[in-house]
Amino acid sequence: MWDDLAPIGRHSGTGGYRRYAWTAEDAILREWFVAEAQARGLDVIADRTGNLWAWWGAPDADGPGVVVGSHLDSVPDGGAFDGPLGVVSAFAALDELRSRDLVPSRPLGVVAFADEEGARFGIACTGSRLLTGALGAERALALRDGNAITLAEAMAQAGQAPAGVGRDDEVLRRIAVFVELHIEQGRGLVDLGHPIAVGSAIWPHGRWRVELAGEANHAGTTQLADRRDPMLALAAVIQRARLAAVRHDALATCAKVRVEPNGVNAIPYRVTAWLDARGEDSARVRAVVADVTACAAESGGGVSEESWTERTAFDPQFSARLAVLLGDAPLLPTGAGHDAGVLAAAGIPAAMLFVRNPTGISHSPAEFADPEDCRAGVVALTKVLAELTG
Repeated sequence: MWDDLAPIGRHSGTGGYRRYAWTAEDAILREWFVAEAQARGLDVIADRTGNLWAWWGAPDADGPGVVVGSHLDSVPDGGAFDGPLGVVSAFAALDELRSRDLVPSRPLGVVAFADEEGARFGIACTGSRLLTGALGAERALALRDGNAITLAEAMAQAGQAPAGVGRDDEVLRRIAVFVELHIEQGRGLVDLGHPIAVGSAIWPHGRWRVELAGEANHAGTTQLADRRDPMLALAAVIQRARLAAVRHDALATCAKVRVEPNGVNAIPYRVTAWLDARGEDSARVRAVVADVTACAAESGGGVSEESWTERTAFDPQFSARLAVLLGDAPLLPTGAGHDAGVLAAAGIPAAMLFVRNPTGISHSPAEFADPEDCRAGVVALTKVLAELTG
């Protein structure tokens, strides 16, 4: 399975992956998922948002069921493991159950959520947010990518019907519990000396849009004193974000910027930047955003919130139960958002398993997990499924 996935969406120049939602690469990934499910005799259902569900058993007749999986899309030039490891491991764990002639007492599903990274339209976990109603359909469908294509248009071009997008209680009723396996996106397990951990919580996090206006002019004839250059305001915003993150013991990143007109010899008339801020608690994150907002206002700019997720704590009793099942695996919080967190926030029992990342690098072509640790992840996921469906 891993070999089949490896070339899909891989960029020859960077070695990273560009697997964006509702694109040709995304269509190939979806075909791969359907083929793997059908090869195992699973029934495949695409919900109205585009999330893919492969069922062993009948969740409507005999459910709700146990669901495992993750996502297949990537950030720009992302790594191979973020997302796909959870889907591949889910199929592998199902294979292991069958090799032992274990038949689940209730339906077992494998899911691939749509647009988890939000790389194309800017909002992470789009598929699970729409499914649960955390993201409204009207707002979602109006989102635009860098080429001004709306999400509604992208879905239609991919052969999906945007008119049906929205909270789907029929799909949600099929889920009794969700378990997501994911590569750890940090060095927690390296420091602890364990190959597997159970997630305890997801830090509060959000994305903000920073708009800075200037005046277009000639780079070679406009005196410095006469310039209204929004790039200077952007530089101040980026530095303020870093200083605020240090001051409030949080994390802040400005990694996406749009410059207009984006000419080498033209002073920009507008700069748009995106702030990603995260922290152990909401107050720290909000304090960072307040500092950045004040900085932007000093040059006449503004900051608007595009997404926000409160701290999500997974059920402590459920997480502790899985940790004991897996040989007293450590419990780890994470600053990375996941579909499991969205489902947990919607009231669905959910848990996460993390696989050790030897470098701690993620969202990068250098992202890596040792094959033995990946196998340990499959073994752990198999134990969890046997426990939950036994």
